[in-house]
Amino acid sequence: MLEDLSQKLEATLKKIRGQGKITEKNVTETLREIRRVLLDADVNYKVAKEFIEKVTEKALGQEVISSITPGQLITRIIFDELTELLGGSHSELKINASGVTVILIVGLQGSGKTTFSAKLAKRLSNSNRKPLLVAADIYRPAAIDQLKMLGKSINIPVFSLDEKNARKIAENSLNFARENGLDTVIIDTAGRLHVDEELMGEVADIKQLTNPQEVLFVVDSMTGQDAVNSAKSFNDKVDFDGIVLTKMDGDSRGGCALSIRSVVGKPIKFISNGEKLDAVESFHPDRLASRILGKGDVISLVEKAQAHFDDIEADKLEEKLRKNKFDFEDFLKQIKLIKKMGSLSSLIGMIPGISSAMKNANVDEKAFVRIEAIINSMTKEERRSPKVLNGNRRKRIARGSGTSIQEVNKLIKQFAEMQKMMSKFAQKGFQNAMMNNKNFKFN
Repeated sequence: MLEDLSQKLEATLKKIRGQGKITEKNVTETLREIRRVLLDADVNYKVAKEFIEKVTEKALGQEVISSITPGQLITRIIFDELTELLGGSHSELKINASGVTVILIVGLQGSGKTTFSAKLAKRLSNSNRKPLLVAADIYRPAAIDQLKMLGKSINIPVFSLDEKNARKIAENSLNFARENGLDTVIIDTAGRLHVDEELMGEVADIKQLTNPQEVLFVVDSMTGQDAVNSAKSFNDKVDFDGIVLTKMDGDSRGGCALSIRSVVGKPIKFISNGEKLDAVESFHPDRLASRILGKGDVISLVEKAQAHFDDIEADKLEEKLRKNKFDFEDFLKQIKLIKKMGSLSSLIGMIPGISSAMKNANVDEKAFVRIEAIINSMTKEERRSPKVLNGNRRKRIARGSGTSIQEVNKLIKQFAEMQKMMSKFAQKGFQNAMMNNKNFKFN
């Protein structure tokens, strides 16, 4: 996510880190390069210009204390300004304390509205809400069937009518929700290839009929300034409440993410970064700014882990680590957990220092598949006591898993090293280790 932008900014900031002190010359040169990086990333020209002006004003207007280097100061200022550019603070989804909450999903065709509707329903269901998905896209072929299929996969009911009347479908869904004890109605509306009066009229009517607490505009982040322009046009006519950026896992440039809040004037509320129905995150400006500057996002990583990790299992794992009894069966459980959390590349981007260190490495998303195959080819005795894995056993495991003896040997060696590392980590205490890593450092 935003790899190109992050790497180019890091390379630019690296130049000033070697400077002994801040001067008008090295600040000007650095910010001229950063401006070029932003424009290359398809950031709106006016937004890039104003951003550089603010950073310049702050950088040249501050005294540098002896403990802070020019690189640290510039990075701190850029982090603050990026956070402000992205919205400043987290914007919560508005939910009614009582009664039915209505969320209207709008946007252009192909932006990912239907999939996001299902992702949001799953997310809210995990927070003890009782959502209803509403199939109000009556124009796109198979849109209703798609929503029904997605709803079935996450055990969320889907409301639809046989007649082609989106206004009636949306209005009737509210009565259905009340009658069936459902407290959150998510209405998936039709998209168009461009902003047109017919679409605006239908969306405006549905908005008036359902009186939604939230109107969310879903936009494909990979379309850059086109996405920003369509969002502005849509907002001028419909006046939505928040923005959802989809396909962030494929957006390496970042022009849309950095421009849309400033140009449209509405907060980004969610980002979608994968095809799986749990690949959606609440948007936090400071966390994305941290990722862009290559400092990772430990808080989001911990939240992802907590969402998928049972507290009792966590205690059992910690106890095993303390007693140095972590085995291949435990390792297999952790692999399955990590796969649920999202793609390997997206998780790597959240770990401080790892993303930039691996920028030229190919992240093999299928590596876990081979590891699972190797472990599944072991007997229970071998998983629990890796010391018994002699040459003959390793050959059998290689044949059974469809891998090579070299891959089996490599995994066993890495596992032994990991056991030692995790044992030391456990002795220091997991909570303390997390607390020591949560603060953002500018070095």
